[in-house]
Amino acid sequence: MILEHIQARTHHARRGTLKNAFSYGVDYVLTDLGGTTPPWISHNRFNLWSLWDHRHGGPQGKGRGVAWFKDVLESRGFQTDGAQLLLLTQPSFLWFHFNPVSFWIALADGTPRVFVAEVNSTFGQRHCYVCAHEDFRPIQRGDTLTAEKLMHVSPFQQVAGQYRFNFAMNESEIDIRISFENGDHGVLATLSGKRLPATGASLIGAALRRPLGAVRVLALIHWQAAILYLKRAPFLKKQPAPARLMSDSQNLRGADK
Repeated sequence: MILEHIQARTHHARRGTLKNAFSYGVDYVLTDLGGTTPPWISHNRFNLWSLWDHRHGGPQGKGRGVAWFKDVLESRGFQTDGAQLLLLTQPSFLWFHFNPVSFWIALADGTPRVFVAEVNSTFGQRHCYVCAHEDFRPIQRGDTLTAEKLMHVSPFQQVAGQYRFNFAMNESEIDIRISFENGDHGVLATLSGKRLPATGASLIGAALRRPLGAVRVLALIHWQAAILYLKRAPFLKKQPAPARLMSDSQNLRGADK
């Protein structure tokens, strides 16, 4: 199994008339979901940290793991033979799971060709944004892939505008930027960190350094929501879920499938 521990940093900055920004550490793993795992983390089995197929790759709670990602790629004409298919995600901690966004990544010749941003909301909704160039050429740091925003993620942002994705990945680090833009308003979110082997010691260290995993993530989300509410940011009630699970970036042929 490929299993790396990304001790990452995420930064969010709201722009517009009402500004707010925060930054905090977060633990992700990068994995191909195959083979054996080191101590303290398991695949489809309970542990301190766990990776569950049913939580990824398809509707929430009905995922098929990497098999789903392979089908997504092949239905768009990407040749998966010889490709490396990876998932970048926050694993479940004990019984708790919530991950605002995971990323499916397809590598060919060691370079990223397709990213799928698997976005989850606190409203229990999910939408997947498939990002790639039309010819599946390598995605470079300076490339911007755009997609229409289709899911209600934050009660303080409308379901309108677009996302601008920038992905950078090499043998030593990952750097992802997602900019939501809706006129003069929007949010910039980043995720960056070094790629290091996941070990029993690093996973225990993560549990001690940032305890409770998903519970901590949810607490931080609600804390920032409380700050925005106190600043009197316009509040939007839960909106209907998207009509479809996936949409394609404007750089990928067959958008809106």
